[in-house]
Amino acid sequence: MSLIATLARLEAVRSGRAELLATVRHRHLSERPLVLVPLTTAGEAGAPLGALVGTDRDAPRLLVVPQPRDRDLRFAFLSELADVVLPYVDAYAEAVETAERTESDPDTGKRVKVEVDLCADAPQLIVPSRAGIDFVRLLGRSMRFRRTAEQDPETPYPAPPRVPLLGRWLTHYGERARVPGSSLLLALTEVLARHWATGQSGLEDQQLGKLLAWIDPPEGVSGADAAQWTELARDRDGQLLCPPAGPATDPAFDNRLLAPAIERYDRARTRLAAAEDGVQADDRAAELTAAEREIRVLIDSRTRPTWEAVWRGLDLLRALPEGAHVAERWTRDRWSFTGHRDRVAAGEPPQPRRDDAVTAANKLAGREREQSRLDAQEALDDPLVMAGRRLAGEAFAGEVLEVVAAYSEGKRPSPRPLVTVRTQDHPHLAEGTKVYRSLGGKPQSAEFVGYEGHAEGDGLLVLRIVDKMGRGKEPEAGSVPEKGDLVCFTLFEHEQRGGAKLPEPEDTPWTHGGPPGGTDAPPHPDPVTEEDVL
Repeated sequence: MSLIATLARLEAVRSGRAELLATVRHRHLSERPLVLVPLTTAGEAGAPLGALVGTDRDAPRLLVVPQPRDRDLRFAFLSELADVVLPYVDAYAEAVETAERTESDPDTGKRVKVEVDLCADAPQLIVPSRAGIDFVRLLGRSMRFRRTAEQDPETPYPAPPRVPLLGRWLTHYGERARVPGSSLLLALTEVLARHWATGQSGLEDQQLGKLLAWIDPPEGVSGADAAQWTELARDRDGQLLCPPAGPATDPAFDNRLLAPAIERYDRARTRLAAAEDGVQADDRAAELTAAEREIRVLIDSRTRPTWEAVWRGLDLLRALPEGAHVAERWTRDRWSFTGHRDRVAAGEPPQPRRDDAVTAANKLAGREREQSRLDAQEALDDPLVMAGRRLAGEAFAGEVLEVVAAYSEGKRPSPRPLVTVRTQDHPHLAEGTKVYRSLGGKPQSAEFVGYEGHAEGDGLLVLRIVDKMGRGKEPEAGSVPEKGDLVCFTLFEHEQRGGAKLPEPEDTPWTHGGPPGGTDAPPHPDPVTEEDVL
């Protein structure tokens, strides 16, 4: 936690209201996101109980599994979920624009630019909390390997037609959520906690109701009191007035309301199966319908408050202006969506349960690179975030006192002006350290020469500008700071460079699990686990 975040939490405790950690919004928000509020069954990992899902704030679709232990009812739930999610995804797969991408020429091996189709926008999925993202990943893993009756007529318990495809998309979104800065799948609590600091712990911030109570408490009520009421307030029947944001449910709800309702549903199904004539069957079918309706009302009562809270949180986030680099990160999300769309259309197999060594290493390196890029871009977009980096000694800001023309040595001397900056910050600098500032959206490099007057405490830094000044003998206009300008330099790079290229999977050494298909390969390298079957 940065010093700025610590100070903001202390201020939130003092003021009784959440304090802003950012002046701009650092995540993309779609104009028409798909919101998913799931519920799961206690005691059975990942077993769906119900969900509210949709893009219309006023007309969500309620999906319910009356008996979560029934495989057919689970498949019916997943089929209904596919009927909502897949048309939403397909609506973004058709509109494309032309974009350039660098690829290797198959003949020469050189990197060349080619024109390809890029989806003009991408579908965005929003869940209440990090646990919702984990549930999406688990659903995807459990569905993408299922076989339908069309694919394999002999398969036991065939899945409905579109369920495996839904599993592939949910898996892709779950994997993309692990990439720092991605906005394809967002947990609302994490996005809100990135922009506001509350006076409670990070664990308590995972409860959406409590988090919103700190950010936007009722008039005349402190955030701490509103959060405590949200967490503890119950009605006369002992049920929470603000249910948890899922997918877990409250034990009092499970024991007092849900379990008896499911038991009545089971009895009604048993009685219907034992009906002896048509009149009796009609009566018992009506009894079963009433029992199912009761469960639907219960699930709606648990998911509806969270549904409203999600949209309320989105309203708070939309009030913040979007950061300058958010669109760039969203473009990478669009590339990711377009690539998976093309893989599905080409008939490629589902994502493997486990990545090979090269793929796993590439994913890890990519996530580390994206994390560094995100940290840099958030600081460049947001003065409040940059203030935290300045307090940590990773950046400094000040006024230009003097600019002295200087040149490099050699046959063709290039301009290397010396800039003296007065700052009250205390950056961690050593002679020759490279620093960077944003110039027209591109990073300009400079070298730290030393302290003016050889005194560090004076705060007078001498920097040598080394690039982005044009090719002439004199620097281009605006490429060098002028006396009186306010400048901000960072010790971290603004653009991240890629690492060394890893070998192809077939060239992976045996110490890292390859090459695949060798004689020493185990017969079942990827066994089915309990996570693969809900």
